[in-house]
Amino acid sequence: MTDGSLAEALAHARLLPPALAERQAAEILRAVPGHPEALLVLARACRQQGKLDDAADILGRLAAGQPRAASVHVEWALTQAERGEIRPAIASLRHALALKPGLVGGWRHLGDLLAADGDAAGAAAAYASHVESAVNDPALMHAAKALVAGDLTEAEKRLRAHLALYPTDIAALRMLAEAGTRLGRDADAQALLETCLKLYPGFNLARHNLALVLFRQNRAAEAIPHLVQLRAQDAGNPAYRALLAACLAMVGAYDASIDLYRHLLEDFPNQPKIWLSYGHALKTVGRRDDSMKAYRQALAQAPSMGEAYWSLANMKSDVLSSDEEELVRAHLGRTTLAAEDRFHLHYTLGHRFELRGDYQQSWYHYAEGARIRRREISYDADRTTAQMDRTRRLMTKSFFDDRAGLGCQDEAPIFIVGLPRSGSTLLEQILASHSLVEGTMELPELARLSHELGRGQDAAYPDILADIGPGDFKELGARYLDRTRIYRQTRKPIFIDKMPNNFVHVGLIHLILPRAKIIDARRHPMAACFSAFKQHFAKGQHYSYDLVELGRYYNDYLALMAHFDAVLPGLIYRVHYEAMVENTPEQTKLLLAACGLSFEEACLRFFENARAVRTASSEQVRRPIFRESLQNWRHYQSWLEPLANILGLHAPQ
Repeated sequence: MTDGSLAEALAHARLLPPALAERQAAEILRAVPGHPEALLVLARACRQQGKLDDAADILGRLAAGQPRAASVHVEWALTQAERGEIRPAIASLRHALALKPGLVGGWRHLGDLLAADGDAAGAAAAYASHVESAVNDPALMHAAKALVAGDLTEAEKRLRAHLALYPTDIAALRMLAEAGTRLGRDADAQALLETCLKLYPGFNLARHNLALVLFRQNRAAEAIPHLVQLRAQDAGNPAYRALLAACLAMVGAYDASIDLYRHLLEDFPNQPKIWLSYGHALKTVGRRDDSMKAYRQALAQAPSMGEAYWSLANMKSDVLSSDEEELVRAHLGRTTLAAEDRFHLHYTLGHRFELRGDYQQSWYHYAEGARIRRREISYDADRTTAQMDRTRRLMTKSFFDDRAGLGCQDEAPIFIVGLPRSGSTLLEQILASHSLVEGTMELPELARLSHELGRGQDAAYPDILADIGPGDFKELGARYLDRTRIYRQTRKPIFIDKMPNNFVHVGLIHLILPRAKIIDARRHPMAACFSAFKQHFAKGQHYSYDLVELGRYYNDYLALMAHFDAVLPGLIYRVHYEAMVENTPEQTKLLLAACGLSFEEACLRFFENARAVRTASSEQVRRPIFRESLQNWRHYQSWLEPLANILGLHAPQ
């Protein structure tokens, strides 16, 4: 057998299934007795077929005769491990890696063996070396190229195939998590990253990725400990600092967040997105002038950043200069402008023209911004209606009667629900001016509980509530209170959760926290819907960018609230925004009484309350109540016919 034909035969044998590889290797050895490469192929084939004694016999002799052949010692280690000889296998792998530190898969195998032997620290160190050497793995190189190219389907396919063979490959797990995140599967990415960190707690890239995934799921409280741990090792890392600042803001720790942003920008001043986030935090705590300076600093560094212009316009007053308006117009004339910048700039001009009373131009820009935004998001109105219908079918009077007396009996929460832009922030500010009440923000925890109950499947909730045990309702209520504790910055006994969309969870609230107060903030349907339509929301409210979908959502809301009024009479206290504006003292007294609170004059001076306010109404609630916006929608009535029709108001009134 010539050298060329021998090399070809060996290469072919390595690609064959184990039984055929065994036969091919035996034939080669008949032609070239004792050939080391053929013996290695034979041993590997025997191991893969479970013939461990045969493999061990070959490899023991081969390793003794080939002390510097790293591939032989790796195969010897794998065979020893499958025979239960863990420590000899570890010694063999260490020898192989000393010979060839960049050996593909070697450090991963060593990590697995050390973990099996109970050496967590040694396993972590081995996995760390695996991450460094993974760049040499052809399978991961191909997957990485697909990720860089944006071919997420191909990257995912390659990574899953690789992990089917090597489930503890933390480099592949992290890459698959990245693909999952980019595909919008944050929960899957979270699980993969948590597996990475169980295998290798020192995998800082995976820990940072996990913190980011948690933040994107509104789980900042869980992300913060990971970021604190990362900063303990690298305090100056700007990515860690920026994400921690964002997480602190999300849980209401604005002073700490602002301080972190300020120091970060002192060290790294040329960061327009950080200036934007800094401006948002400053606006939330009422530092209006400072926030505008931050937004303008962002624009100085990124002149076409639409969100910075919209953030200035969203101050709800005329703060844009004529020069800035001209720049907005100029940017909109660029064909290369990103969609996100474009729709923000349209909303900016919509607001600008509204302030001038040019409602035709204002409508054009609001509608164009909404059109572009709607194109960028996924929303299914039928799915929303189906969920509301399932809720009404399940949550009958007898359903609640059968579960009376269950749940956590804590009276701390006040829930303010309804459609956004219906006066909920005003109600929150009034209540939060009481000495016993703390305002927090729009908390994501009820939505998170419902997601967990449905195991991530929308169709499983709320029906799953029919199957859980009596004690589970109390535990769920306690879990909600525990998770919301981080948002509370004072010792006041009562707190407000002002997430408007929680109206879909009124039944869940009553089951798990039966003594909680529920306030429905209601506004004239045309006024409420138009106010939502012309507002760009940073997150959620995907129904609000199309007039018909918006009207359908409002109808679903009315139907569900009417259902709860019927099956749980007296549970929900409703406040009409127009009534609150027209007679604030009387409505405030009634609201406080409905919440079991005594009247306090400070509640009428709510605009003096210096608390942080995160919603789009943050500027309005820092001023006395004004009536100008009550009928503002009528200026746009000729363009709102599709909305009026879906609401059953066939002609705007």
